[in-house]
Amino acid sequence: MKNEDSNVMDHLKFIIPSLLGIFLFMTPVMTEDGFTIPIAILANWIEGVLENQLSFIMMAIIIITAVITMIAKVIGRHALDKTPFFKQLFNVSPFWVITRVIAAIFAIMVYFNLGPEAVYSEDTGQTLLGMGGLLHVLFSVFLFAGIFLPLLMNFGLMEFIGTFMTIIMRPLFKLPGRSSIDALASWIGDGTIGVLLTSKQYEDGYYTKREAAVIGTTFSVVSITFTLVVIEEVDLGYMFIPFYLTVIFAGAVAALIMPRIPPLSRYPDTYINEKTDKVDESIPEGRNIIGYAYEQAIKRSKKETSVYQFFKQGFQNVLDMWMGVAPIVMAFGLIALILAEYTPVFQWIGLPFIPLLEVMQVPHAAEASQTILIGFADMFLPAIIGSSIEAEITRFIIAALSVTQLIYMSEVGGVLLGSKVPVSIKQLFIIFLLRTVITLPVIVVIAHILF
Repeated sequence: MKNEDSNVMDHLKFIIPSLLGIFLFMTPVMTEDGFTIPIAILANWIEGVLENQLSFIMMAIIIITAVITMIAKVIGRHALDKTPFFKQLFNVSPFWVITRVIAAIFAIMVYFNLGPEAVYSEDTGQTLLGMGGLLHVLFSVFLFAGIFLPLLMNFGLMEFIGTFMTIIMRPLFKLPGRSSIDALASWIGDGTIGVLLTSKQYEDGYYTKREAAVIGTTFSVVSITFTLVVIEEVDLGYMFIPFYLTVIFAGAVAALIMPRIPPLSRYPDTYINEKTDKVDESIPEGRNIIGYAYEQAIKRSKKETSVYQFFKQGFQNVLDMWMGVAPIVMAFGLIALILAEYTPVFQWIGLPFIPLLEVMQVPHAAEASQTILIGFADMFLPAIIGSSIEAEITRFIIAALSVTQLIYMSEVGGVLLGSKVPVSIKQLFIIFLLRTVITLPVIVVIAHILF
């Protein structure tokens, strides 16, 4: 091990923050509602404390974001040159300016119950901005995840685990070893945490455009807790273990295929600053993997010298996610939910799946087809609609597919669009369709074996 110039403090600076990060983001803790992670417990606590004020707070954040964005457009892009963080946050393209303004209008309509009921009903606007709605969850999750995210990113844990995982992640998924931490944080905690982590790693120059897009759309997996909610909704809670194993297997098949086909395979392997030199995760000839991993971790932890900088970056993460993501979720999430609830759009586009489901001998194929693409609006909608279908095998297939599709506009899709991960709504829908086509046959085969 080549750490002759390292002192005890350097070692502690890697070990203590990294262990704290692992505890907060990756350690399952048993609660009365099942397993979760400490970050989620903190988020639930603050959400409970502020539950009566959060709708107003999130409306205010969305309105303030729209107003400052318009002011930034009027005064010109160079006015914010002295504050790079606020410049990148508010100096956005005309498309995102319009999106933020629409989000502010939607937020006001939902909060004050203005306009058509389709905008503010329980199944649309209130799902996002109402009591216990998605924006309440995002406020609390982003608050604590944003503040403490540097514990995972800045003190050597990424380098340490990444060195080990490269030998698995590179050949199987064409990804850096450090991406395994993104997946783990999503799996145990929440998909939005995985997206936040991926976006920050991309911004800091550790992932290429292709890697960030693949990780954000393939490894920001659904938390264990939420999968339990989905299987309970279709009244198959007693099958949770085979259900979850099915989800993991189908998700792994998609993760092997998706990076190798368009659109993800066509993303350039360049970084956010357009440089093309890959971050080197290879282990030098003759080096011990444990010693080398530890050396890389210490080297990274030495760069962190200020508690002030730690908290400054943490609170910038929080603002970035609140103001960057909340308007996107409000605008695109609400439009998707209105289409799902008040129009037959998702029924129409589900029609081509009827013959496919019939060929695969799925009972109640017509009813099941209506749930297949509606998951793009919200992951929970297929389970709600499919819960009334009589055949258990069909309910099982619907529930498993909704979880493995991953991309849904009311959360992960909206968060991805609001993040720095280079994906468009069109690409997200194509990726959603491909994940559906890849995982559906896998799930159906397993379902026929189980039932």
